[in-house]
Amino acid sequence: MPTFNIQLFEGRSIEQKRALVKAITEVTCKTLECSPESVDIIIQDVKKENWATGGKLWSD
Repeated sequence: MPTFNIQLFEGRSIEQKRALVKAITEVTCKTLECSPESVDIIIQDVKKENWATGGKLWSD
């Protein structure tokens, strides 16, 4: 079963998350020829103070 771990900055609405998981599930099923019930998606909301790129925190 495919499992996706998605990390996003906090602040996305529940509607945005619903649309995201629906789109990912649809394309996964089409591409891998699997059932929607076999697709797991884990969304983790991350504070900008806990994420850095290029040696700099996103909160800075």
